[in-house]
Order: sequence, then structure tokens, then C-alpha cells
Amino acid sequence: MNAIKSIKIWFLRSWYLVLVALAIAVFSQWLLSPSSKIDPSLSPSNPSALITDTWQSVTIGGGGYITGIYPHPQEPNLIYARTDNGGCYRWHSRQQQWLPITDSLPATSWDYDHYGGSEALALDPQNSDLVYIAVGKYRDRPGTIFKSEDRGQTWQQSNLKIPMGGDEEKRWGGERLAVSPYDSQLLLFGSRQNGLWRSLDGGLTWTQMTGLPIADNVYGVMAIAFAPRSTAIYASVYDDGVYRSTDGGTSWQKLKHGPARVMQLQVAEDGVVYTTSDESPQVSRYGAGQWQDITPRGLLVHDTFNGLSLHPQQSDTLIVSEGEKGGAKIYYSSDRGASWSLKTARLDKTLPWLASEFFNDHNSAIAFDPQDPRQVWLTDWFSIWHTDDITASQVTWTNRIEGIEQTVLLTLAAPPEGALLLSGLADQEGFYHRDLHNYPATRLGFEPQGNYLGNLKLDGDRYLDNFFQDTFHIAYCQNHPLNLVRVGGQRWRDTYAGVTSSDGGITWQPWANIPQDQLFLRVAVDPNRPQHFVVTTSEDLPLVTFDGGSTWQEVAGLPRGEAGPWNWNQPIAADGVNGDRFYYFSQGKIYRSDDGGKTFRAIARGLPKGDNHILTTVPGKEGEFWLALDRGGLYHSSDSGSSLEQIDEITEAHLVAVGKTFDGAAHDSIIYVYGKLNGQSGLWVSADVGRHWQQVNRNSPMPKTTKVLVASQQQPGLIFAGTDGRGIYYYLSQKRPS
Repeated sequence: MNAIKSIKIWFLRSWYLVLVALAIAVFSQWLLSPSSKIDPSLSPSNPSALITDTWQSVTIGGGGYITGIYPHPQEPNLIYARTDNGGCYRWHSRQQQWLPITDSLPATSWDYDHYGGSEALALDPQNSDLVYIAVGKYRDRPGTIFKSEDRGQTWQQSNLKIPMGGDEEKRWGGERLAVSPYDSQLLLFGSRQNGLWRSLDGGLTWTQMTGLPIADNVYGVMAIAFAPRSTAIYASVYDDGVYRSTDGGTSWQKLKHGPARVMQLQVAEDGVVYTTSDESPQVSRYGAGQWQDITPRGLLVHDTFNGLSLHPQQSDTLIVSEGEKGGAKIYYSSDRGASWSLKTARLDKTLPWLASEFFNDHNSAIAFDPQDPRQVWLTDWFSIWHTDDITASQVTWTNRIEGIEQTVLLTLAAPPEGALLLSGLADQEGFYHRDLHNYPATRLGFEPQGNYLGNLKLDGDRYLDNFFQDTFHIAYCQNHPLNLVRVGGQRWRDTYAGVTSSDGGITWQPWANIPQDQLFLRVAVDPNRPQHFVVTTSEDLPLVTFDGGSTWQEVAGLPRGEAGPWNWNQPIAADGVNGDRFYYFSQGKIYRSDDGGKTFRAIARGLPKGDNHILTTVPGKEGEFWLALDRGGLYHSSDSGSSLEQIDEITEAHLVAVGKTFDGAAHDSIIYVYGKLNGQSGLWVSADVGRHWQQVNRNSPMPKTTKVLVASQQQPGLIFAGTDGRGIYYYLSQKRPS
């Protein structure tokens, strides 16, 4: 009987497994069908991973300035990082990745475009759950301080509202915010231009302290440090010197004859003060009432130092690094700076597109692991690095950037053929995205032909001529989508140019003739002829070419363009069918060209000025376009602008995008609008030319600081959002809009 029973159980289990396998096979076929699945050659190894009803990050990896690193002094593996415009993160040791913690700032106080810049971060040495952040990108408007009692999951906003500069000069300096190691209620914050502030209730209310002078209103108080084993507090005032307080920050005395332009300041367990400076002496020590120059030998007077870390358990051990330069040197000392060893580096890169030359470029922070004096964390302009043994003769540094997405998006393109996504970024040029979940192998780049830009391009780990620091716009030819045009250049040398591609963005060729002294901002390409395109310029007239950039002529009938590069408007678009027709928006007017972009004339007037505006046409539809005018609303035309319909339900239209329809849809396109429908904010979709709207992301808010929105022309329901500091997100809706 037992044998028969076992056979029956085996038989039933076998059929169950067969049915499960069949179900999986059927489901897989559905996923891989053209109407529901992205081309497998461009998708992640797990196809179903793209099916999501939440916004997910497109993986790039770091890419921005990591301005601080903070291992907790008591709890192992509890580490925080701050950035200049991409928020703050906490290291998750089990997942081996960084988790964004400032995405959860309360919506009532949220201004991510501003609060994404972090001026300072502080941990409570006595309570590992407490974390504080001072946020505010630029001094043109107030920043504030937030407190979290659960490691950044939720936040409380303080009463402090003063200008901060998390993305301004000297953001790579010391720590302006500090928690007392003997009183968790006592915090001090040193501002750039509003002096010193103190909190006596754990960081929720702040009072200005007048005892510390401010010699400079751009950098102000660069660093504050509490002595670990006394009531002494030290603060550096840039271009003035180091001060000490013994009464909780009420009064201060200057430590005479010390360095004036201190960048970072720390106090060892034995009470000795160490500083780095961007002038001679570059590294200093203060103890027994005297300053001593302990700068590593063989340096030039103009060399600057920034990074500084003291091991909390070993007062003799410290590490410093040069700053404000590429390839900054790192020095290690085990005798309080009496002697130094220069630490050479071997890189174990996990980020394939990052050139080795960018290691330790404008180093910002360096920090010992408090539990292990051999382990060190390092941050720079592009990444976070970690070593297991700083004492080795050659130190091995490994990228630890998993989870940090900190790029600034200027443009996105999602063509109907080729790459699933092409991105244009500030500082990092851009990427060809074959896979949304893995690091890109290289930047977009292009093959140099002579001294094209007379500048740098990254090709693997070598510097070559011809490198776009920024890509401002990417456009493709609708009926030949592997043909692309890209404009960009280098802000630091005020040099700009354009390139074309005929293989979907894998390789690029420069324009044969580059108009001089022009910053090219946007491109509109003829839907039928890839060599024919119109380019807008910063504060000058647009240009048109019919031969791929060999010859150019100024466009007639249009005003001068907007200033660049920092705007995200899209004023120009090519018709979806008619290659002779282009559209342009400026200051409440719609212009049209019927001669290939050589001349334009105004066809609609009296619209809202739309300081923020997006004009987009509909692929395969002649004469149809959409115009988003931010608080001015949304407009639609189906007759080349001869008549316009305002979509009354859309009370604000920040961004608009046209996507691919699902099979069997009644209309030729799906329209996405990021804005307000009858006053309610969200991402809205219409499948019937704006007659009815549905909210796309009801349970998943739009990524904060979204600046660019595009919809895939390969996969229905796939949307990409480019942000100002938090990289790229994608959303793939499982619903067909009704």
C-alpha cells in the first residue's frame, strides 16, 4: 500500500510540475511577444524584471560628486554618504549597495531641485539611529536641516532657513554640522554667510551664535569638530583661522599662528587637532598650545590638501590627500605626521565606463573604518572607493558605488530601432543603454578625426582628443532611426560641436564644418532625410543644414534662441511625416517652416509665454503636435498649427511625451503628460488624443526633480524620466490605457 501511495504521489507531483512548466512557458511567450516585451537583445537577463508598477533606476553607477563619507563610530557597517546634487545615501551591508535616504523627505517640505544638494551630514556618536542633514544646493534661496530618528526612513524639518551651498565652491571641504559626543541635544552648524548656529533640542530648533566671527561670506565656517574626551569644540573660519570654545559654542578664542584657509579639521582621541589647507602649510597639527607644520615633504607651495581622517582608536594614525586636482596623492602616517608614506594605487574597477584616470579626481572625503584601521573609504568627483588594507605597499581600491545614481540628465531618446535608450548627461557625456539593469560598458564617445575639439575624450583608460563633457540633445530620423544627431561640448573650455551616427549611436562622426563660437542646444531632424536637420543655438539664430553639417545657413524669421546650457526646454520639432515642415515655439508664439527650415513665420500668437516649454510632434502623423507650457497648460494641433485646442483638464503641463501604442489601439499614439489634471499632480496618459486621461503612477509618485520625459517607441507603456541629479528612472505600466 505504501508503495502504491508513493507512486500516486509521484504521479500527481509530476503532473503538477508539468502544468507549472506549461504555465511558465505560456507566460514567457506572452512576455516575449512583440506587443508586450522589449527586444531580448536589449533587455535584462530576467525579462520579467522590467514589468513593474514602480519607478526603477536605470543603472549607470555614480557619476557625480560624492562630497562626504561617514562611518558610524560605534556600529560596524553603518555608513552614510552625501552628494552635491543627488541627495544622501546609507550603505546596506547585506545587500552590498547604497540606499537613497533623501528621496523620503516629506512632501510638504520637499524641494528636491534645491534640497538635492547636501551641505553637511552628521551622526550622533551615542545613538546610531540618529542622522542629520543640512541641505540646500545654492545660496540664492534658503536651505534647511532635517533630522531622522530611523536612519533616514522618515524626516523632521527644523526651523532653520538660511542660504546653503551644497553644489557650490568648496563643497568638498570639512564638516559644518556636528553632534556633541557627550550631549545628543547639542548640535552646531557653521553656515557660509550667516555665521554659527546652535541647537539645544536635538536639531529641531536653532539659534544664531554671535561669538564666532565670519571673515568670508562665500565659504564662512568650513568645519566644526568636538573633542572626543573634553568639552572643547573647534571651528575653522575660512581665510581667518581656527577657533576654540569651551562653553558649548557661546564664546570662541582664536588659536594664533595657525593656518588660515583650513579645509578639514579633526580632533584625535588624545586632544591633538589636525587640519588640511588649500595653502601652505598644507597639513598642520596643534597640541600643547602650538602649531606644527607636518606637510609631507617634496610638495610645491601651491599644492592643496583636503581629505583628512584620524583613526578613532589609534591617535598616531592618520591619512591625508591632496584636493582640487586630478590624480590627487594620498599619504599615510602612523606617527602623528612625523613621517609619511605615499600610497600608490591599484584599481579594481566595478564600473566599466569609468576611466582609471578619474580615480581620486578632486578627492573630497577620506575616512578610516572605526573598527579596522586598515580599511579606508574614499570619495571623489565620480565614485566611492574602498580598500581593505591602506597599509599595503600598493593599495587596492574597489568601486563601491552600487545603488548610487547621481547623474544630471539633459536629454533622452528612445528610438523605434536600435538602443532601447540613449542618454545625454552633464559631465558624463551620455550612454548607449542596451540593458536597463547593468552598468554601460562605455560612454557614447565618438571616433576622433584630427584635433576636432582639441580636448579630452575617454576611450577605455586612455585620454584622447575629442570628448563631450555634456550632451545637450540627441535626435533621430523618424523613418531611418539608426541615423542620429547629437550636440554638446565642454563647458570648462567653452567649446561646442556636433556629431552624427548612422548605426544607432554605437559610433559617431563629427560634422564636417562646425560653425564657430556657437553653443548648440537642440536638434530637429527631417523624418525622411537624415542629412537634413535644424539646430538651435544659445542666444543666436538657429542654423539649418541639408548635407549633414558640411554647409550651414542661418534660419530666417525666428528670434534668437534661449541661453544655455542650463535649460531643459524643447522649442523645436520636425513634422512626423513632412520633411519640409518644422515647428518652433518662443514667447507665446508658434512658428512654422514649410521650406525645410530655411524660413519660419508665426502661425499662432497670444499663447502663455511658457518659460518652461516642450514641443513634440507625433511619429507618422503629418501636422500633429503637442505643446506643454508648464503652468500655461497643454495644447494640441492636428493641422500643422492652423488651429490649436487647449486641453482644459490639464491645468499644468510640465512635460509631454508621445509613446508607442498597444496592438489593436484605436489611435496611433499614446500621450503622456507630467503635470496636473484638474489640479491633481501626477503622470497622466491618454490613448484617445486627449479626450480622456488616466493616472499612470497612482501608487508610485514621479521621481523628484524630473526634467526630461520620453516614451519608448519600441515597448508600449515604457516611460523614461531623466532627473536633475538622481539619474534616470523607468516605469513600465502593465495596464493599457482605456
